[in-house]
Amino acid sequence: MKQILVLGAGGFIGSHLVKRLKAEGNWVRGVDLKYPRYAPTPADDFVLGDLRDPALVRHIVDRRFDEVYQLAADMGGAGYIFTGEHDAEIMHNSAMVNLNVLDACVKRNIKRIFYSSSACIYPQENQTDPDNPNCREDSAYPAHPDSEYGWEKLFSERLFLAYHRNHGIESRIARYHNVFGPEGSWNDGREKSPAAICRKVAMAEDGGEIEIWGDGTQTRSFLFVDECLEATLRLIRSDFTGPVNIGSEEMVSINQLVDIVSSIAGKQLRKRHVPGPLGVRGRRSDNTLIRQRLGWAPSQALRVGLEQTYAWITEQVRGRSVDC
Repeated sequence: MKQILVLGAGGFIGSHLVKRLKAEGNWVRGVDLKYPRYAPTPADDFVLGDLRDPALVRHIVDRRFDEVYQLAADMGGAGYIFTGEHDAEIMHNSAMVNLNVLDACVKRNIKRIFYSSSACIYPQENQTDPDNPNCREDSAYPAHPDSEYGWEKLFSERLFLAYHRNHGIESRIARYHNVFGPEGSWNDGREKSPAAICRKVAMAEDGGEIEIWGDGTQTRSFLFVDECLEATLRLIRSDFTGPVNIGSEEMVSINQLVDIVSSIAGKQLRKRHVPGPLGVRGRRSDNTLIRQRLGWAPSQALRVGLEQTYAWITEQVRGRSVDC
């Protein structure tokens, strides 16, 4: 039984990760500003606390954990990241967390730590063609992310690599690509496009219309959360530092994403395109490196994960309607 620390355990990926680690039989401490919103945590110990506070971090890093997962960050979907209104908070909050965590881990002689970076680190000029984006790991430099969120993630990658070189910490760095699934944000302004579209489709009447930001031709690849966890565990337990992409190579336009979800719902819906924050024109995970180093690739099609996500969000929509 391993002793494991999950930071950001109240968030979407973190809460799913705690469940996976407990299913393996590990002892798990979770830490976050909040408990998971949609399901009780199975963590053996859950600490409510602010990881920007170095005293709190020293308190929760109270032993030599076998594995530390650092997923805590100030983040959200396009409506949160790309407006520019939250740039200072995003950069300050996430950087403070990472600095505190690494300092505490060095002092406890913790050797193995996973850091969740983001596909948002890739240069925006490599993602202007929605049909042919370039997200190979070695394309990250010269650096030119399209958001301050991306710049902070890139800085923190280098921070974890520096601690790897100078302090012997076995850092493992993944660049997540649009992870989605049940029990994530779907109506609070931080939701990402799969959840937002599932919500809009669930709330729309058959034959009605839904709003889509932009012209809908912007492309993305989306990875179901269970697939993300499998790749994450393979990475932290490997001898490969990274950074490496963890994502899907199945790329769709936002218009196509709407069509898939509408088909799952059995609805015919019109799309009304409106102005809104978009991010880059195209992004898709390049999985060449992770196939070579970890022998991993997603095992299911996008639609399978969307079916599960749509069913869960439909339950939330119905429950909220009853409450109202």
